[in-house]
Amino acid sequence: MTQHIERIKLAIEPLRQEIINHRVYSVIKDIEDLKVFMEHHVYAVWDFMSLLKTLQNSLTCTSIPWFPKPNADIGYLINEIVVGEESDIDLAGDRKSHFELYIDAMRQCGADTIQIETFARTLQKTGDFNAAYTAANTPKAARDFVDFSFQIIGSDKNFLQSAIFTFGREDLIPNMFFSIINEMHKNFPDDISIFKYYIERHIEVDGDHHSHLALKMTEILCGDNQAHWQEVENAVIESLQQRIKLWDGVYERLTDSKTISVV
Repeated sequence: MTQHIERIKLAIEPLRQEIINHRVYSVIKDIEDLKVFMEHHVYAVWDFMSLLKTLQNSLTCTSIPWFPKPNADIGYLINEIVVGEESDIDLAGDRKSHFELYIDAMRQCGADTIQIETFARTLQKTGDFNAAYTAANTPKAARDFVDFSFQIIGSDKNFLQSAIFTFGREDLIPNMFFSIINEMHKNFPDDISIFKYYIERHIEVDGDHHSHLALKMTEILCGDNQAHWQEVENAVIESLQQRIKLWDGVYERLTDSKTISVV
């Protein structure tokens, strides 16, 4: 691993720890709390897929007529990740994207999918993010998170897109959350089995195999360009700050609802 990767990991470690130890996990006590978490988090799952496809469009030829791209190694890395993220297998062995698997998990536990579906449908129809947010009544924390991701997508800098795809999403789910999900599954297996499976696939595929591929992709794209590496460090820091704000939004929503219910 290069010194550049090590430097970035060192720079973002305090933010990673803040995310892993975020107070939001301490207030997820039951399935009702988990529903609120999922209704926010699903936007991050969706824009992760958008980052993924942006990279594939940039780094491989996805248009007709086909022409070879200059770096087949990078093409291999992104295509390998796309296969796993866009066409994984669900509990029944059927092929699904991780976003569709997450929607299935939401439906199983009774979380509201109308909001994210309205957002996606309106955005697909209009191409207008503000209209989609308004139609779906998207939480502000989720709006801000998606806006940052699409700011990076709009930069047309594939090394930045690769970096926040790599460092902004990997290895950020704490053991505490796994314990919560496992305990819920013991008591309510018919409500949470798909989400438990999603989390397990995240560990197995995203957190292990794909993270290594993504690191290699970022290394190749940045090369020895010091300016690129500095931009990457700044963007990754901001990406993790946005994740913290997203979790802050979930925490505030959960604690507000608990306060109202007590009153």
